[in-house]
Amino acid sequence: MSALTRFLARLLGLYCLLVGLSMVTHKHATVETVTALVHNPPVMHLVAVFTLVAGLAMVLGHNVWSGGMLPVVVTLVGWLTSIRSLVLLFLTPGTAGDFLGVLHYEQLFYLYAAIPLVLGVYLTYGGFRSTSR
Repeated sequence: MSALTRFLARLLGLYCLLVGLSMVTHKHATVETVTALVHNPPVMHLVAVFTLVAGLAMVLGHNVWSGGMLPVVVTLVGWLTSIRSLVLLFLTPGTAGDFLGVLHYEQLFYLYAAIPLVLGVYLTYGGFRSTSR
């Protein structure tokens, strides 16, 4: 496993783990923040631009589709981040707010919070468990 895979697994894993824990401990604030974000097109655009940079950096630097589950998951995170950012960039201001309603974000909040938590545990464990060859 490459050093880049280990680094990105650790970075993304700790990030997801900490963000997921923060979401769970501050549900009300998280729901309010996300709701305010999708109703503020300039801020949404800025977030999408910066997230696109991060996603593209992962895709360009780590586009690995073999070598085990961990490198593939890191690559998928990069691709999904890029795709999500592109969707956010091209959503019209009105549809971004509707998008949250369709996702039932507040009702399914703990399901949405579980995703980064589980991903974070897997990536953190895999990143720190792996050794270089």
